[in-house]
Amino acid sequence: MKVNGLMKDFTIIGENIHATRVVLRSGKRVATTAEGVEAVVYTGSDGAVRYLAIPEEIKKSQDYAEGRVKHVKIGVTAAMSSREPEASDGLEYLRSLVRRQEQTGADYLDLNVDEISLRLEDQKKAMRWLVRTVQGMTSLPVSIDSSNLEIIQEGMEACDRRAGRPLLNSASLERVEALDLARQYDSPVIVTAAGGKGMPQNDEERIANASRLLDAAFAKGILAKDIYIDPLVFPISVDSEFGNHCLLAIQRLRERYGPDVHITGGLSNVSFGLPSRQLLNDVFIVLATEAGADSGIIDPVSSHLDRVFSLDRQSRSFQLAQDVLLGKDRNCKTFLRAYRKGELQAQ
Repeated sequence: MKVNGLMKDFTIIGENIHATRVVLRSGKRVATTAEGVEAVVYTGSDGAVRYLAIPEEIKKSQDYAEGRVKHVKIGVTAAMSSREPEASDGLEYLRSLVRRQEQTGADYLDLNVDEISLRLEDQKKAMRWLVRTVQGMTSLPVSIDSSNLEIIQEGMEACDRRAGRPLLNSASLERVEALDLARQYDSPVIVTAAGGKGMPQNDEERIANASRLLDAAFAKGILAKDIYIDPLVFPISVDSEFGNHCLLAIQRLRERYGPDVHITGGLSNVSFGLPSRQLLNDVFIVLATEAGADSGIIDPVSSHLDRVFSLDRQSRSFQLAQDVLLGKDRNCKTFLRAYRKGELQAQ
Protein backbone atom coordinates (compact mmCIF):
# COMPACT_ATOMS: atom_id res chain seq x y z
CA MET A 1 0.00 0.00 0.00
CA LYS A 2 1.20 3.51 -0.79
CA VAL A 3 0.84 5.69 2.28
CA ASN A 4 0.78 9.46 2.37
CA GLY A 5 3.98 10.73 3.98
CA LEU A 6 5.99 7.53 3.49
CA MET A 7 8.76 7.25 0.91
CA LYS A 8 8.35 3.46 0.65
CA ASP A 9 5.32 1.21 0.28
CA PHE A 10 4.04 -0.41 3.46
CA THR A 11 2.83 -4.01 3.08
CA ILE A 12 -0.32 -4.67 5.10
CA ILE A 13 -0.97 -8.27 6.09
CA GLY A 14 -4.61 -8.02 7.15
CA GLU A 15 -5.16 -10.00 10.34
CA ASN A 16 -8.95 -10.12 10.47
CA ILE A 17 -9.78 -13.58 9.06
CA HIS A 18 -8.30 -15.40 12.01
CA ALA A 19 -10.17 -17.89 14.19
CA THR A 20 -8.73 -16.36 17.37
CA ARG A 21 -10.29 -12.95 16.71
CA VAL A 22 -12.86 -11.83 19.29
CA VAL A 23 -15.44 -9.16 19.84
CA LEU A 24 -16.71 -8.23 23.29
CA ARG A 25 -20.21 -9.23 24.30
CA SER A 26 -20.50 -5.86 26.02
CA GLY A 27 -19.36 -3.95 22.92
CA LYS A 28 -21.22 -2.47 19.98
CA ARG A 29 -20.43 -5.46 17.75
CA VAL A 30 -22.80 -7.75 19.69
CA ALA A 31 -26.54 -7.14 20.02
CA THR A 32 -29.83 -8.93 20.55
CA THR A 33 -32.14 -9.09 17.54
CA ALA A 34 -35.85 -8.34 17.59
CA GLU A 35 -36.37 -12.11 17.79
CA GLY A 36 -34.27 -12.28 20.97
CA VAL A 37 -31.21 -13.85 19.33
CA GLU A 38 -27.77 -12.75 20.52
CA ALA A 39 -25.70 -12.04 17.42
CA VAL A 40 -22.65 -10.32 15.95
CA VAL A 41 -23.69 -7.15 14.11
CA TYR A 42 -22.15 -6.29 10.74
CA THR A 43 -22.82 -4.53 7.44
CA GLY A 44 -23.62 -6.78 4.49
CA SER A 45 -22.51 -6.29 0.89
CA ASP A 46 -25.82 -4.54 0.19
CA GLY A 47 -25.12 -1.96 2.91
CA ALA A 48 -27.80 -3.34 5.22
CA VAL A 49 -27.27 -4.16 8.88
CA ARG A 50 -27.03 -7.93 9.31
CA TYR A 51 -26.71 -10.34 12.20
CA LEU A 52 -24.55 -13.46 12.62
CA ALA A 53 -26.22 -15.56 15.30
CA ILE A 54 -24.03 -16.80 18.16
CA PRO A 55 -24.63 -20.59 18.34
CA GLU A 56 -25.28 -22.47 21.54
CA GLU A 57 -21.95 -24.35 21.42
CA ILE A 58 -20.08 -21.03 21.50
CA LYS A 59 -22.15 -19.95 24.51
CA LYS A 60 -20.79 -22.97 26.40
CA SER A 61 -17.16 -21.86 25.92
CA GLN A 62 -14.93 -20.22 28.50
CA ASP A 63 -14.31 -17.29 26.16
CA TYR A 64 -18.03 -16.56 26.00
CA ALA A 65 -18.35 -16.85 29.79
CA GLU A 66 -15.56 -14.28 30.10
CA GLY A 67 -17.29 -11.90 27.70
CA ARG A 68 -15.52 -12.69 24.42
CA VAL A 69 -17.05 -14.01 21.19
CA LYS A 70 -14.84 -15.66 18.55
CA HIS A 71 -16.73 -14.20 15.63
CA VAL A 72 -14.53 -15.47 12.79
CA LYS A 73 -14.78 -19.01 14.15
CA ILE A 74 -18.56 -18.63 14.13
CA GLY A 75 -18.57 -17.33 10.56
CA VAL A 76 -16.31 -20.06 9.16
CA THR A 77 -18.08 -22.88 11.00
CA ALA A 78 -21.51 -21.64 9.88
CA ALA A 79 -20.40 -21.15 6.27
CA MET A 80 -18.94 -24.66 6.10
CA SER A 81 -22.15 -26.24 7.36
CA SER A 82 -25.04 -27.39 5.18
CA ARG A 83 -27.59 -25.67 7.40
CA GLU A 84 -29.55 -22.69 6.14
CA PRO A 85 -29.74 -19.82 6.73
CA GLU A 86 -26.60 -20.29 8.83
CA ALA A 87 -24.38 -21.21 5.86
CA SER A 88 -25.43 -18.20 3.80
CA ASP A 89 -25.08 -15.92 6.83
CA GLY A 90 -21.58 -17.23 7.48
CA LEU A 91 -20.51 -16.69 3.88
CA GLU A 92 -21.87 -13.16 3.89
CA TYR A 93 -20.02 -12.45 7.13
CA LEU A 94 -16.72 -13.65 5.66
CA ARG A 95 -17.40 -11.62 2.53
CA SER A 96 -17.84 -8.51 4.70
CA LEU A 97 -14.50 -9.14 6.45
CA VAL A 98 -12.74 -9.51 3.09
CA ARG A 99 -14.38 -6.43 1.62
CA ARG A 100 -13.52 -4.16 4.54
CA GLN A 101 -9.85 -5.15 4.44
CA GLU A 102 -9.72 -4.64 0.67
CA GLN A 103 -11.22 -1.19 1.06
CA THR A 104 -8.71 -0.16 3.71
CA GLY A 105 -5.57 -1.14 1.82
CA ALA A 106 -4.65 -4.71 2.77
CA ASP A 107 -2.03 -6.33 0.53
CA TYR A 108 -2.52 -9.87 1.90
CA LEU A 109 -5.36 -11.52 3.81
CA ASP A 110 -3.98 -13.62 6.66
CA LEU A 111 -5.96 -16.84 7.11
CA ASN A 112 -5.76 -18.90 10.29
CA VAL A 113 -8.10 -21.73 11.38
CA ASP A 114 -6.15 -23.21 14.30
CA GLU A 115 -8.99 -22.66 16.80
CA ILE A 116 -11.76 -23.96 14.57
CA SER A 117 -11.29 -27.38 16.18
CA LEU A 118 -8.92 -29.39 18.34
CA ARG A 119 -8.76 -32.09 15.66
CA LEU A 120 -6.01 -31.77 13.05
CA GLU A 121 -8.12 -33.22 10.24
CA ASP A 122 -10.86 -30.66 10.94
CA GLN A 123 -8.30 -27.87 10.90
CA LYS A 124 -6.83 -29.05 7.60
CA LYS A 125 -10.28 -29.34 6.05
CA ALA A 126 -11.17 -25.84 7.27
CA MET A 127 -7.96 -24.36 5.85
CA ARG A 128 -8.56 -25.91 2.42
CA TRP A 129 -12.14 -24.66 2.44
CA LEU A 130 -11.27 -21.18 3.66
CA VAL A 131 -8.47 -20.62 1.13
CA ARG A 132 -10.66 -21.69 -1.77
CA THR A 133 -13.60 -19.64 -0.52
CA VAL A 134 -11.69 -16.44 0.16
CA GLN A 135 -9.91 -16.66 -3.19
CA GLY A 136 -13.34 -16.50 -4.82
CA MET A 137 -14.15 -13.30 -2.94
CA THR A 138 -11.05 -11.19 -3.57
CA SER A 139 -8.28 -10.20 -5.94
CA LEU A 140 -5.79 -10.08 -3.05
CA PRO A 141 -3.29 -12.87 -2.35
CA VAL A 142 -3.63 -14.77 0.90
CA SER A 143 -1.24 -15.41 3.76
CA ILE A 144 -1.36 -18.98 5.08
CA ASP A 145 -0.94 -18.82 8.85
CA SER A 146 -0.81 -21.68 11.35
CA SER A 147 1.18 -23.11 14.24
CA ASN A 148 1.16 -26.45 12.37
CA LEU A 149 3.08 -27.02 9.13
CA GLU A 150 0.61 -29.67 7.96
CA ILE A 151 -2.15 -27.06 8.03
CA ILE A 152 0.06 -24.57 6.21
CA GLN A 153 0.79 -27.12 3.51
CA GLU A 154 -2.93 -27.76 3.03
CA GLY A 155 -3.43 -24.04 2.55
CA MET A 156 -0.56 -23.70 0.13
CA GLU A 157 -1.89 -26.63 -1.91
CA ALA A 158 -5.33 -25.00 -2.09
CA CYS A 159 -4.00 -21.70 -3.47
CA ASP A 160 -4.74 -21.13 -7.14
CA ARG A 161 -2.26 -18.18 -7.25
CA ARG A 162 -4.45 -16.13 -9.60
CA ALA A 163 -4.12 -13.20 -7.20
CA GLY A 164 -0.38 -13.74 -6.79
CA ARG A 165 1.92 -15.88 -4.70
CA PRO A 166 0.62 -16.72 -1.22
CA LEU A 167 2.65 -15.67 1.80
CA LEU A 168 3.77 -18.42 4.19
CA ASN A 169 3.35 -17.46 7.86
CA SER A 170 5.74 -18.56 9.30
CA ALA A 171 9.18 -20.15 9.67
CA SER A 172 11.26 -20.18 12.85
CA LEU A 173 14.27 -21.94 14.33
CA GLU A 174 11.79 -24.41 15.84
CA ARG A 175 10.53 -25.27 12.36
CA VAL A 176 13.22 -24.45 9.83
CA GLU A 177 11.54 -26.93 7.46
CA ALA A 178 8.94 -24.23 6.75
CA LEU A 179 11.63 -22.69 4.55
CA ASP A 180 11.52 -25.82 2.41
CA LEU A 181 7.77 -25.31 1.94
CA ALA A 182 8.34 -21.72 0.92
CA ARG A 183 10.94 -22.86 -1.58
CA GLN A 184 8.71 -25.69 -2.83
CA TYR A 185 5.81 -23.31 -3.51
CA ASP A 186 7.98 -20.37 -4.60
CA SER A 187 6.34 -18.18 -2.00
CA PRO A 188 7.48 -15.27 0.15
CA VAL A 189 7.85 -16.25 3.79
CA ILE A 190 7.66 -14.66 7.23
CA VAL A 191 10.61 -15.66 9.43
CA THR A 192 10.30 -15.03 13.14
CA ALA A 193 12.86 -14.24 15.80
CA ALA A 194 11.73 -17.11 18.01
CA GLY A 195 14.55 -19.24 19.35
CA GLY A 196 14.97 -22.96 18.95
CA LYS A 197 13.64 -23.56 22.47
CA GLY A 198 11.68 -20.46 23.38
CA MET A 199 11.02 -16.78 22.94
CA PRO A 200 13.77 -14.12 22.80
CA GLN A 201 14.40 -12.13 25.97
CA ASN A 202 15.83 -8.96 24.44
CA ASP A 203 16.84 -7.28 21.17
CA GLU A 204 20.15 -9.16 20.95
CA GLU A 205 18.45 -12.54 21.04
CA ARG A 206 15.92 -11.39 18.44
CA ILE A 207 18.70 -10.35 16.10
CA ALA A 208 20.72 -13.53 16.66
CA ASN A 209 17.71 -15.81 16.09
CA ALA A 210 16.46 -13.96 13.02
CA SER A 211 19.97 -13.84 11.54
CA ARG A 212 20.40 -17.62 11.87
CA LEU A 213 17.11 -18.16 10.10
CA LEU A 214 17.92 -15.68 7.34
CA ASP A 215 21.23 -17.44 6.75
CA ALA A 216 19.29 -20.70 6.36
CA ALA A 217 16.82 -19.04 3.98
CA PHE A 218 19.57 -17.58 1.82
CA ALA A 219 21.30 -20.96 1.74
CA LYS A 220 18.11 -22.47 0.30
CA GLY A 221 18.02 -19.86 -2.45
CA ILE A 222 15.23 -17.71 -1.02
CA LEU A 223 15.70 -14.11 -2.13
CA ALA A 224 15.88 -11.21 0.31
CA LYS A 225 12.87 -9.54 -1.30
CA ASP A 226 10.79 -12.62 -0.48
CA ILE A 227 11.62 -12.58 3.24
CA TYR A 228 9.52 -10.82 5.91
CA ILE A 229 11.28 -10.71 9.28
CA ASP A 230 9.01 -10.77 12.34
CA PRO A 231 11.06 -9.60 15.36
CA LEU A 232 8.14 -10.57 17.65
CA VAL A 233 6.06 -7.95 19.45
CA PHE A 234 5.21 -8.65 23.09
CA PRO A 235 2.69 -6.79 25.32
CA ILE A 236 4.07 -3.64 26.90
CA SER A 237 1.78 -4.28 29.90
CA VAL A 238 3.99 -7.23 30.88
CA ASP A 239 7.37 -5.46 30.71
CA SER A 240 8.08 -1.77 30.05
CA GLU A 241 11.12 -2.68 27.95
CA PHE A 242 9.33 -4.95 25.48
CA GLY A 243 8.69 -2.08 23.09
CA ASN A 244 12.33 -1.05 23.06
CA HIS A 245 13.49 -4.65 22.56
CA CYS A 246 11.41 -4.91 19.40
CA LEU A 247 12.17 -1.44 18.04
CA LEU A 248 15.92 -1.85 18.56
CA ALA A 249 15.81 -5.23 16.83
CA ILE A 250 13.96 -3.69 13.86
CA GLN A 251 16.54 -0.91 13.57
CA ARG A 252 19.54 -3.21 13.74
CA LEU A 253 18.05 -5.83 11.40
CA ARG A 254 17.36 -3.12 8.85
CA GLU A 255 20.94 -1.87 9.17
CA ARG A 256 22.31 -5.40 8.80
CA TYR A 257 20.21 -6.62 5.87
CA GLY A 258 19.54 -3.43 3.93
CA PRO A 259 16.45 -2.32 2.03
CA ASP A 260 15.53 -5.52 0.20
CA VAL A 261 14.22 -7.63 3.08
CA HIS A 262 10.88 -6.75 4.65
CA ILE A 263 10.35 -6.26 8.37
CA THR A 264 6.86 -6.95 9.69
CA GLY A 265 5.20 -8.24 12.86
CA GLY A 266 1.95 -8.52 14.78
CA LEU A 267 2.12 -4.89 15.82
CA SER A 268 -1.15 -4.87 17.75
CA ASN A 269 0.28 -7.42 20.22
CA VAL A 270 1.98 -4.50 21.96
CA SER A 271 -1.29 -3.23 23.47
CA PHE A 272 -2.70 -6.44 24.96
CA GLY A 273 -3.96 -5.91 28.50
CA LEU A 274 -4.24 -2.12 28.27
CA PRO A 275 -7.07 0.33 27.54
CA SER A 276 -7.05 2.65 24.51
CA ARG A 277 -5.57 -0.14 22.42
CA GLN A 278 -6.12 1.60 19.10
CA LEU A 279 -4.12 4.63 20.23
CA LEU A 280 -1.23 2.44 21.38
CA ASN A 281 -1.37 0.36 18.20
CA ASP A 282 -1.34 3.44 15.96
CA VAL A 283 1.59 5.05 17.75
CA PHE A 284 3.54 1.79 17.70
CA ILE A 285 3.02 1.51 13.94
CA VAL A 286 4.60 4.95 13.59
CA LEU A 287 7.55 4.05 15.85
CA ALA A 288 8.13 0.68 14.17
CA THR A 289 8.11 2.27 10.73
CA GLU A 290 10.59 4.92 11.83
CA ALA A 291 12.82 2.13 13.16
CA GLY A 292 12.77 0.38 9.78
CA ALA A 293 9.62 -1.75 9.47
CA ASP A 294 7.94 -1.65 6.05
CA SER A 295 5.12 -4.08 6.81
CA GLY A 296 2.75 -5.09 9.56
CA ILE A 297 0.29 -7.82 10.45
CA ILE A 298 -2.40 -5.36 11.44
CA ASP A 299 -6.10 -4.55 11.30
CA PRO A 300 -6.24 -2.02 8.44
CA VAL A 301 -9.86 -1.20 9.29
CA SER A 302 -9.15 0.22 12.75
CA SER A 303 -5.60 1.41 11.95
CA HIS A 304 -5.97 2.97 8.50
CA LEU A 305 -2.44 4.02 7.63
CA ASP A 306 -3.23 7.37 6.00
CA ARG A 307 -4.82 8.40 9.30
CA VAL A 308 -2.10 6.78 11.42
CA PHE A 309 0.72 8.67 9.71
CA SER A 310 -1.11 11.99 9.94
CA LEU A 311 -1.47 11.83 13.74
CA ASP A 312 -0.47 14.93 15.67
CA ARG A 313 2.77 13.84 17.29
CA GLN A 314 2.69 16.80 19.66
CA SER A 315 -0.70 15.90 21.09
CA ARG A 316 -0.89 14.77 24.70
CA SER A 317 -2.44 11.43 23.70
CA PHE A 318 0.38 10.63 21.26
CA GLN A 319 3.05 11.66 23.77
CA LEU A 320 1.53 9.56 26.56
CA ALA A 321 1.30 6.50 24.31
CA GLN A 322 4.84 7.02 23.05
CA ASP A 323 6.20 7.24 26.59
CA VAL A 324 4.56 3.90 27.42
CA LEU A 325 5.91 2.20 24.29
CA LEU A 326 9.44 3.52 24.82
CA GLY A 327 9.56 2.42 28.46
CA LYS A 328 9.58 5.97 29.85
CA ASP A 329 6.28 5.50 31.69
CA ARG A 330 7.15 2.64 34.03
CA ASN A 331 4.26 0.23 34.56
CA CYS A 332 2.10 2.51 32.39
CA LYS A 333 1.14 4.52 35.48
CA THR A 334 0.78 7.95 33.83
CA PHE A 335 -1.00 6.46 30.83
CA LEU A 336 -3.52 4.60 33.01
CA ARG A 337 -4.10 7.68 35.16
CA ALA A 338 -4.81 9.73 32.02
CA TYR A 339 -7.17 7.04 30.76
CA ARG A 340 -9.15 7.06 34.00
CA LYS A 341 -9.44 10.83 33.77
CA GLY A 342 -10.67 10.64 30.18
CA GLU A 343 -7.62 12.46 28.81
CA LEU A 344 -6.75 9.98 26.04
CA GLN A 345 -8.69 11.50 23.18
CA ALA A 346 -9.11 9.71 19.86
CA GLN A 347 -7.06 11.37 17.10
